[in-house]
Amino acid sequence: MRAALWYGAGDVRVEDVPVRPPGPGEVTIEVAYCGICGSDLHEYADGPHAIPVGAPHPESGVAAPIVLGHEFCGTVRDVGGGVTGLVPGDRVAVEPHYRCGICPRCRAGEYNICRHFGFAGLMGHGGLAECATVPAYMLHRLPAAVSLEQAAVFEPAAVALHAVRRAAVRPGESVAVLGLGPIGLLVTLLAARHGAGRVVAADRSPARRELALRLGAAEVGADLAGVTGGEGVDVAFEAAGSQDTLRACLAATRRGGRVMFVGLAGTVSLDAFALVNNEHTLLTSVGYRDAYPELIRLVAEEGVDLAGIVTATVPLEHVVRDGFEALLRGQEQIKVLVRPAERRP
Repeated sequence: MRAALWYGAGDVRVEDVPVRPPGPGEVTIEVAYCGICGSDLHEYADGPHAIPVGAPHPESGVAAPIVLGHEFCGTVRDVGGGVTGLVPGDRVAVEPHYRCGICPRCRAGEYNICRHFGFAGLMGHGGLAECATVPAYMLHRLPAAVSLEQAAVFEPAAVALHAVRRAAVRPGESVAVLGLGPIGLLVTLLAARHGAGRVVAADRSPARRELALRLGAAEVGADLAGVTGGEGVDVAFEAAGSQDTLRACLAATRRGGRVMFVGLAGTVSLDAFALVNNEHTLLTSVGYRDAYPELIRLVAEEGVDLAGIVTATVPLEHVVRDGFEALLRGQEQIKVLVRPAERRP
C-alpha cells in the first residue's frame, strides 16, 4: 500500500509499505479520508514534538519513521482474534487515542490523560495510508445516516466538544472564540449547539470570520476587543496558541469568568496579580473522551454539518505539496482531507 511517512522535519515521503495484518484485538481498515491536523503541521514544520524517535512509544511499540494522520475513518477490511461487534464492510470512525486501561486515569475513565497518552498517527502508525491497523477499541461503527465525509471531521470535532464540556458552558452564557482554525470553528459550532446565549468569534481572516457566522457566531471581528463589549464574556476559548491571544482572551473575559486554553503554544507568561484580582479561572483541554457517540448523534439525528469546515480534498500522492505546504502557506485552506484511494499522476 501507499503511505505518508514522517522521517524528520520537512521530510514526509509517500512510499510503498506492507499492510500489517491485524493481531489479537486489532482491526485493519481501508482508509476513506484522513484530515491534516495542526499537530501534523507542527511535526512537519519543526518536529519532532510528539513523534517518538529512537525509543518506541510504550503502547504502539513504534518509533519514527511513522505513518502520519490521526483524523481518519474508513471501512473494515479484516479483524483480528477476539474482536467482536465489527465485521468486514462496516464503516467506522477512528478515535485514535491509545490507552493502557490499567493506569489510575484510565481506571477513572479519563483515558485521554492515560499515563501512556498518545495518538495513532503521531505516536504510532496512522491514517495517511491506504490501510491502517489499529486497536479495535478505537473504532465506532457508523449508522447509515452518517457519511464518511462527516466522520472524517469527528476527531477535531471531538477536541472541540471536549473543550466545550471542560469549560462547562451553560445555557445562556456568552462565549468568545479567538482563532478560527478548524478547532476554533468547531468550538463556535458546538458552543452554540450547547446553548450558549451569544457566541462571538475573532480571526484576522475574513473568510474564516464569514464561516464562523454560518456556524453559529452572532458577531465576528478581527480581534476580540471590538466584539465582546464592556463587561466581557462568561467563557473565552483560546484556539490560536500564542502569548498575545491568551492575553487577549483574559482581557475579554468578565471578572469571575473562565478562559479555556486549547491552542498549542510553548512557554507563556501570566499577570498573576490581574488573574487573582479578576478571579479568572484558567482551564486547559487535551484530546477528548467519550465524545464520539454524541458527535454521531448530532450528525445522524440533528443533521449537524461538521464537514462544513473542509476546504479541500487531495490525493495521498500530493499530500506534501497540496496538503502540508498549502496549509503552511497561509489562510486559503482551513481543513484539508486526504483521500488515500484517489490516485493522480
